[in-house]
Amino acid sequence: MLYYPRTPLAAALADALQGKAAFSDAPNGLFLAAPRRTGKSTFLQSDLMPELARRQVVVVYVDLWADQKRDPGSLIAEAVGRALLKQLGVVAKTARSAGLESISVGGIKIDTSKIGRTDGSTLADALRALVEAAKSPVALIIDEAQHALTSEAGETAMAALKSARDQLNRPGHAQLMLVMSGSDRDKLLRLVNTNAAPFYGSQIQRMPELGPDFVAHIARLIARQRPDLGEINQVTLAEAFALFGQRPQFFMEALGQVLSPLATHTGRFEDAMLAKAAEQQRSDEAQMESDYTALRPLEQAVLWRMLELGTRFRPYDADALQFYADKTGDKVTVAKAQKALEGLRAHQPSLVWKSARSEYAVEDAAMLRWYAQRVQAGTWPPAGPQLDWLDE
Repeated sequence: MLYYPRTPLAAALADALQGKAAFSDAPNGLFLAAPRRTGKSTFLQSDLMPELARRQVVVVYVDLWADQKRDPGSLIAEAVGRALLKQLGVVAKTARSAGLESISVGGIKIDTSKIGRTDGSTLADALRALVEAAKSPVALIIDEAQHALTSEAGETAMAALKSARDQLNRPGHAQLMLVMSGSDRDKLLRLVNTNAAPFYGSQIQRMPELGPDFVAHIARLIARQRPDLGEINQVTLAEAFALFGQRPQFFMEALGQVLSPLATHTGRFEDAMLAKAAEQQRSDEAQMESDYTALRPLEQAVLWRMLELGTRFRPYDADALQFYADKTGDKVTVAKAQKALEGLRAHQPSLVWKSARSEYAVEDAAMLRWYAQRVQAGTWPPAGPQLDWLDE
């Protein structure tokens, strides 16, 4: 996979996290939203992390999407624990070999048997110890942070991070920098948008997507490797990239196909890229339509309600039950609606996300965009085969 550096953006965000940018709330937490597969994780790992490390910041990275079978609270705690163990090094190993139960770091006692698996209740102390041991600021980067809300331990970890931030940071002096990213802005909002949210008052920012500069970079690479192609039409390439949803992985895969010696298309490769992009878009939409029309009528109605209301969705209120009844032609009880929701969650891949507080949202934000486009075009709901579903 080709890597496109975004050094200026990384430097600007690092400045903001360190409190060097006027009117920025980043020292209290930087929350970045970007659609899946648009280069968010690559940027965090390949651009922002090295930039922070260059500034003598200890960086801890954890991706909550990497192992969805593990509790997100444990993943966060273990990442902090591993970083702490690395900083303590010989001191921790000596203490453990001597049979000591704990060591003291800046007046904070750390249980050596729990380093690397610190639970949520001691996460704040572990972070304080990490800052003390490193003698440097610490940046904790949590990718797909909204997944933390799917468990009580994850919610506890978020509260502990907020507590640690409040203890360690002072105006103009950020010792703990928090970066939380997510592929779904609506889910990420649940960390900041209510009085009960751990980071209430912080703002979600949309991470800039790759655009003309990226396309120009790709065009230069093509021109260097394939001078026989002549002048590259960057306007057409940019149009194709937009149709690919500005997802570099799909864009580069298509480029490999149209520039291959085995390619069968005739004419300019830029036009072939447009055709590939349109084909990918049709394929994505066809898959979502297939997923939707294959659902039971009540599951369709519940998902429809969720797509329509977004964060205002309440699965069991009177209006919702009436909506389900109108769409299915049957009386719908809370128990039936609950069963339909569980069916949507059990779907492979899952169509519905659920928080530890029993809040529900559409799993893939791309389905929200598909729904909005269909509504605007007057083609909602999609018509599928009439299946005689029998409730079990």
